[in-house]
Amino acid sequence: MIYGIGTDICDVRRMRKTLERRGERFARRVLTERELQVWRERGERWPDRGLRYLATRFSAKEAFSKAIGLGMRAPMQWRRCEIINDRSGQPRIVLHDALQTWFDARHLVAHISITDESDYAASFCIVEQRQD
Repeated sequence: MIYGIGTDICDVRRMRKTLERRGERFARRVLTERELQVWRERGERWPDRGLRYLATRFSAKEAFSKAIGLGMRAPMQWRRCEIINDRSGQPRIVLHDALQTWFDARHLVAHISITDESDYAASFCIVEQRQD
């Protein structure tokens, strides 16, 4: 059964301005340690690719927060939600701490889709409730 659906679009140009204004502090607020490592590695080789990585993670976490109906209220926090890629490249959501506990207590499963172009990053998330 569908528990919630969330979508988000992020203007990469706006993300660039935010980074120029706030620097890495902004990325550290939004990304987990593992995501930060990927962001830095991509950004060192290809600055625009690093920027789009940050924008896609921001967008995916926003879409997820909408799908679970919490927005950015506890237990949902930026760094408690991590977006990783499987070996195939498929994005997957990994939750941490209180958010993982909250999510498991409701028997939820999340599916995320992410895309980006030069100026925009977009995400779509479906959260299902398992019928255990």
